[in-house]
Amino acid sequence: MGRLTWVMAIVGLLAAAADGIMFHLQPNTQKCLREEIHKDVLVSGEYEIQETPGQKVDIQVTDSKGHHLYLKEEADSGKFIFNTEDYDVYDVCFISRVPATQRGIQQEITLNTKHGVEAKTYEALGEAAKLKPLEIELKRLEDLSESIVHDFSYMRQREEEMRDTNESTNSRVLYLSMFSLCCLMGLATWQVLYLRKFFKAKKLIE
Repeated sequence: MGRLTWVMAIVGLLAAAADGIMFHLQPNTQKCLREEIHKDVLVSGEYEIQETPGQKVDIQVTDSKGHHLYLKEEADSGKFIFNTEDYDVYDVCFISRVPATQRGIQQEITLNTKHGVEAKTYEALGEAAKLKPLEIELKRLEDLSESIVHDFSYMRQREEEMRDTNESTNSRVLYLSMFSLCCLMGLATWQVLYLRKFFKAKKLIE
């Protein structure tokens, strides 16, 4: 059962390596697509913005620290590519700008992103290294295998971290329960001794 879960997770990761989305951007608004990506992952994107007279759309790709990995003003279509330096949250934002004298309309935007092996252009690598088609395919399969191994390793590490966290939490709960029990026993003993002393002072008991 555990292995099946791991395989299903890996298939899900590979299926999510290439994502495509189409949405509508309202006038003078901003829409961002956010995603968590691992360290040292190649990310590429291709976008197309519906042309509307008088309306401008800017696109920017940033990390959680606000660093611009890609920025283009008055964009219509294009591509971007970058390599992640850390495990972080990355935003792809589209910003609509419409003059105050113009009544804007919504614009259709298409965005396709690829991660890891899917983002590499093996044809260009093959031409540069003068590789045969079979060698290019073998290179792609080799990178895909490394990506799968890396994903397995990452998921195993996350599983170990979660297990350590659970064990640490259980230990703390146990210690807290024992401490609470000791406090209750101490309080009960003090109450008995206090009441006994009080009743003796009132000569209600011997």
